Amino acid sequence: MTIETAILWGQQSVWAILAICGPPLMAALVVGLFVSILQAVTQINEMTLVFVPKIIAVFMILLVMGSWMLEQAIDFGTQSFESIATIQD
Repeated sequence: MTIETAILWGQQSVWAILAICGPPLMAALVVGLFVSILQAVTQINEMTLVFVPKIIAVFMILLVMGSWMLEQAIDFGTQSFESIATIQD
């Protein structure tokens, strides 16, 4: 395996991780930001108020995009295992 091949696989791994983990993390970020702004405006200082909307948002994203995320993970895994035969020392 050359250095270029290793770098290519590292890049593909990072992109796969971002594609799979990005939607739930972005949903949690947006909901957390919205609830924080709402708390600042209304001066409600309840620390546990953020968790329930975040959990609901992440769950909804997983319901909507879960099959696509699983498909991306399976495709990357299949591609990784298929490429093992082409790797030379």
